Amino acid sequence: MSERLDTQTQEWPLRPWIMAAICAVAGLIFNWLTEHHSPAAVPPIRQAAATFVAIATVAFVLTVERPRWLWSLAFAAGWGLVIAFVGWFTASYNSHPTIFEWPFLSGVFAVLIAAPLFQTVRDEGAWRFPYERLHGHAWMDAVIGAASLFFTGVSFLLAWLIAGLFDLIGIELLKDLLQDEWFGWMLAGFAFGAAVGLLRERDALLTTLQRLVMVVFSVLAPVLAAALVLFLASLPFTGLDGLWDSEIPATPLLLVAGAGAVLLANAVIGNGKSERASNSVLQWSAMALVLTVLPLAIIAALSIGQRIGQYGWTPERIWGVIAVAVAIVYGAAGWWAVFKGRRDFDDPLRPLQTRLAIGLCGLALFLALPILDFGSISTSSQLARLEAGKVKADKFDWAALAFNFGPAGRAALTRIAQTGSGDARKLASKALKSETSYDVVRATEQEHQADNLEQYIRILSPDIQLTENLRQELARRSYCDKAKQCVLLRADPNRLILITASGIPAELGTQVIDERQLSASSNATSVNSAKNHPSAEGIDLERAQIEVREVPLKLVYVNGKPVGDPFE
Repeated sequence: MSERLDTQTQEWPLRPWIMAAICAVAGLIFNWLTEHHSPAAVPPIRQAAATFVAIATVAFVLTVERPRWLWSLAFAAGWGLVIAFVGWFTASYNSHPTIFEWPFLSGVFAVLIAAPLFQTVRDEGAWRFPYERLHGHAWMDAVIGAASLFFTGVSFLLAWLIAGLFDLIGIELLKDLLQDEWFGWMLAGFAFGAAVGLLRERDALLTTLQRLVMVVFSVLAPVLAAALVLFLASLPFTGLDGLWDSEIPATPLLLVAGAGAVLLANAVIGNGKSERASNSVLQWSAMALVLTVLPLAIIAALSIGQRIGQYGWTPERIWGVIAVAVAIVYGAAGWWAVFKGRRDFDDPLRPLQTRLAIGLCGLALFLALPILDFGSISTSSQLARLEAGKVKADKFDWAALAFNFGPAGRAALTRIAQTGSGDARKLASKALKSETSYDVVRATEQEHQADNLEQYIRILSPDIQLTENLRQELARRSYCDKAKQCVLLRADPNRLILITASGIPAELGTQVIDERQLSASSNATSVNSAKNHPSAEGIDLERAQIEVREVPLKLVYVNGKPVGDPFE
């Protein structure tokens, strides 16, 4: 049997300096990989390389010990490569490369769970997971990570203070360095690595800090337990309608409440029976928290199920269903533990939590890898709703197909643009040509307004023909969102005048549209002589008397060219 790590652990006085140097170099490399000077995003391959550097460095400095340090190096490099691959695929998935999507975040979550599992195996020298050691590593990593980030922030504040002092006497070197990204990343890495190394070398202080955090969290347990019990007890009288009608999304809030319940309950029960809070109020609070997780998860399932029934599947809702399923499994484990152990529910709960942690790590990694295509599932769901008439073309989320559902969404747009009919074909074509989600939304709004122009624009001249080009031009210009609060009239045989009311307070604006410049090949060129006049509040353009008058005005000319505005 392999020797346990705690029988051979040695002091490592150089650890803070070694960790600081590693993280400082990693910060420089990370800055070099992510640095770019063009509007385009960083290429996916460089995002993946930067991800490898960040994940591998943080995983190594958080888990390394002097004995078996090669184990930590292999763990860090392995996870760095895996998450780099996930990041590359994620950044390449949609038309605009961005790495911070749900699969990438799921991969990072898997690393966070894997770290204490690895530390426990490394300490044991075998595939064993004693709960006390595993739970201690999980809390210790969280405390070290949070404290190191805090120390990094304080380091930057101190650096800016020193830079400001020297700047007062005309020495601007440090201020200039702090404004350079490479120096900022190097300083952040140095401070974070040094903090991790210092804390790891002070076991007594770190243990005290961990216990202090757990004590603070355990004191909060009765508060959250009482609130959640009262919340659940109130539902039979208030019903669930308030949850669905609230402006706050119900599903994320319920899941966060469940996660908080798990966290505070673990703070009370500690690493083992010897560390379990002796106060009966805290013990009953921990039991109540464990029991509330399942009903909260069930209500969250009802909430997200209703949203899916109304609006179909999207990648975010698929991830939400997975999170709800995990919460239900944990909640069921908590109920079983209470049934099995009664007041000593924590004894059967601890081994269950170890198995759940291993399973959750594997699930998070599986979901991060490009095995299941959530974009394809979502595309099929949304197209089924469109084809069934559950959503009209002008209300359909074309931006999601263009930018959020990956290759399947873009392929569906291309197919609809080529073989679709009516508004769907037109809107799909515009979505394919758009560069941002906002462009797609605006194009959809314009198309809706062009098709329903008579609802928004009051036409004073009966000879005006609302051609397709004129409709598109008016929809592009008017931004009318109130019935008949835009007015269109003829100025002369070739020009039209569009009057709009906008601004706070409202202003009247006039725009001149040259009909000769409206053609099937162009989208709206015009001669514009817009001039706003304040104080349109109280003016109802639907009933207002509007006319065109010829007014003799004076204008200054310099060298035969007009200068300034006309005056009487």
